[in-house]
Amino acid sequence: MFETFLLLVPLLALGWPLGRYLAAVMRGDPMGGDALFDRVERPLYRLLGTRPDHGMGWRRYVQAFLLSNLLLAVVVWVIFMTQAWLPLNPDGVPNMSWDLALHTTVSFLTNTNQQHYSGQAQLSYLAQMTGIVGLQMVTPVMGLALAVATLRGLSGGRQGDVDGPDIPGSRAEVVDVGNYWADVIRGAVRFMLPLSLVLSALLAWQGVPATLASGPTVAPVDVSAALKEQKIPLGPVAPMVAIKQLGSNGGGWYGPNSAVPLENPTPLSNFLQTLAICLVPVSIVFMIGPFTRRPRFGAMVFGSMLALSVLSTGLSLWSESHSSTATDVALMEGKEVRVGAEASALWASVTTQVNNGSVNTMLDSTAPLTGMVSMVNMLINAIWGGVGCGLQQFIAYLLLGVFLAGLMTGRTPELFGRKIEGPEVRLLAILVLLQPLVILGFTAVALAVPGLAGNSSPGFHGISQVFYEYVSAFANNGSGFEGLADATVWWNVSTTIVLAAGRYPALIIPLAIAAMLAAKRRAPEGAGTLQIETPTFALTLIGIVLILTLLQFMPVLVLGPVADHLSLMPLLAR
Repeated sequence: MFETFLLLVPLLALGWPLGRYLAAVMRGDPMGGDALFDRVERPLYRLLGTRPDHGMGWRRYVQAFLLSNLLLAVVVWVIFMTQAWLPLNPDGVPNMSWDLALHTTVSFLTNTNQQHYSGQAQLSYLAQMTGIVGLQMVTPVMGLALAVATLRGLSGGRQGDVDGPDIPGSRAEVVDVGNYWADVIRGAVRFMLPLSLVLSALLAWQGVPATLASGPTVAPVDVSAALKEQKIPLGPVAPMVAIKQLGSNGGGWYGPNSAVPLENPTPLSNFLQTLAICLVPVSIVFMIGPFTRRPRFGAMVFGSMLALSVLSTGLSLWSESHSSTATDVALMEGKEVRVGAEASALWASVTTQVNNGSVNTMLDSTAPLTGMVSMVNMLINAIWGGVGCGLQQFIAYLLLGVFLAGLMTGRTPELFGRKIEGPEVRLLAILVLLQPLVILGFTAVALAVPGLAGNSSPGFHGISQVFYEYVSAFANNGSGFEGLADATVWWNVSTTIVLAAGRYPALIIPLAIAAMLAAKRRAPEGAGTLQIETPTFALTLIGIVLILTLLQFMPVLVLGPVADHLSLMPLLAR
């Protein structure tokens, strides 16, 4: 528990000022570094043919978001399939197959970083630096841009001339949710890039490689090994690790991720990476109050997320260190002894509370109930969440909570004085139903067809392995239980579909609802208005989140991790 407290103090101390700074950046407020940043930003605006002060309606905002994703997808997919013929490939890494390249592209494009490849063996330096690190830098900021645009909509937006009519046949003056290109460029240049440079330097200081030279060839320590020599893969690892943690990415340079000593060499590097996993999502929560000028609303969001985070972390630490299965020697297989059980459980908890997915231990080797907590974290997908997308998911829960509270009290549900009516509720229903349909549907098919899943463990744990893979893909987390034959066409294509289904509706639908609410006339608040900026509503919202998650997924959780836990009990009693 001391490590948890040690993490929480600097997290809050750094998150608060960073959140206020991020609010100023996304509002476009004047600041001291404008002269420097403008030199980088202005050429980009000219290249894109846009003006940062020229707003967009939500439809044009979404169109720009989807267009940028499509262009990036095509370029990166081609790089992966042609990397053997491109420069910066000193280790002679071959081209990727079409299906593995497709999955890797969509995985990193959706800020998921689910890996069906081993980075040091199947990607060249060029592919790592452009296709991987490039997407790791820009895709989190895309999610942040959608979240900021949604907050503008919930706050009423800005009425004025925007870039063309939002809806064909409607008035040209529509709700202004901001300029997509300006939001992405500001977030990347003024916030994400400086943070990544600082963390990259700190990690390189701790011994994480940062070189373009080919790795050395050494003789194995064990002379009886079949290998006479071994190639030690290096590369510009530190910059990639910095953005993988800060951007809620998670994909590692090495296959075993941050369990590898080269990627995570010291206790200080382990602490810095654990802190970095949560830092930007927490900063975004602290951004809400200053950005919307509703500090009580920001406090309600922060309190709700913190309560869920403390509950999740406490359960993970108990399961891994003090539960009846914690003493099982078999559970030490796959754990990095340099880190220890408690630090591994803390990392496993925060990496799934955030859409990060990096690991410093193999999650397949954690206690069954620890794995279940990780699954529930991803199913909720709003305990801090990823950069932007976690806030979007929380807003979806918020809208649902307001609607249900209105039904229970017999009042028309309103958010900030604007009524939530049929069209908005139907869009919310899509988000609520999409998650179980996609995750449970693909899990059922993979388990029903013999040999399709290729899972290493039969029975209860095998169910957990397959279910976890699809939950991780839909939550845009990227972590995995492993033990799957996941480099097949089935896994690559099916998880690609799940990756896209979990990313785009969850980002776009809350923005659409926010813009629809902003277009409505605002009613004055009275004695009968539902007060959402209160501890009572926060507790109600937490209850709705937990009940909704358990109602939809309790059967598979019982058949998987709960049954897996109970099956170990007779073995421990002997």
